[in-house]
Amino acid sequence: MMNIQVLSLFPDMFEGVFGSSIMKKAQEKGAVKMEVTDFRAYSENKHNQVDDYPYGGGAGMVLKPEPLFNAVEELVAQGKKPRIILMCPQGERYDQKKAEELAQEEDLIFLCGHYEGYDERIREFLVTDEISIGDFVLTGGELAAMTVVDSVVRLLPGVLGQEASHVNDSFSTGLLEHPHYTRPADYKGMKVPDVLMSGNHAKIEQWRMEQTIKRTYERRPDLLERIELTKEQKAYLQKLKRSK
Repeated sequence: MMNIQVLSLFPDMFEGVFGSSIMKKAQEKGAVKMEVTDFRAYSENKHNQVDDYPYGGGAGMVLKPEPLFNAVEELVAQGKKPRIILMCPQGERYDQKKAEELAQEEDLIFLCGHYEGYDERIREFLVTDEISIGDFVLTGGELAAMTVVDSVVRLLPGVLGQEASHVNDSFSTGLLEHPHYTRPADYKGMKVPDVLMSGNHAKIEQWRMEQTIKRTYERRPDLLERIELTKEQKAYLQKLKRSK
């Protein structure tokens, strides 16, 4: 079972996400245990202050080191070596590969900050990873942490309804996923492709491969430069390029 701890000044924000849908089911199945802790309780200030003015001056407040160091020290069981993840716009750009990497861990701790930034000693001496979910800034790390936790937990064994459900997800293969259709076959004149109702599994797989390459080429061509395509995929990609 994976253990996930989140340190946040606003733990109530996680109730809806962690208590619903797949996240709730994953906990009920015993695949993961998730806890959110208000690290304000670990402040060494009598007013439970967790931020202070930056040395050298400047705008904004900076998160103090003591509350997070104290909280992590108490949460980490003896002998455990969790990945301690700082949610930060300066961190490594998050992707599916990182989600798959984190899904192999037993213990994850997420640090969610606010204010202008973190005391640099938190980065240097406490965390093992810094993660950014994109080149933009949020008011705090909570929404980013929810995103990462969701993407990791759904990869744990037994969480999704079918074990192979996530295998062909967009980005899991390095490419965008092919289109999906369901009933009705004809909705207001908008029809499902005939091949998907043909019962010919070889043709269906061929169509899905082609649609995967086509969608990636049209929407995220940069992804095609990062992976090694099969001979068949390369041939179809060249056909697409010639048609353009």
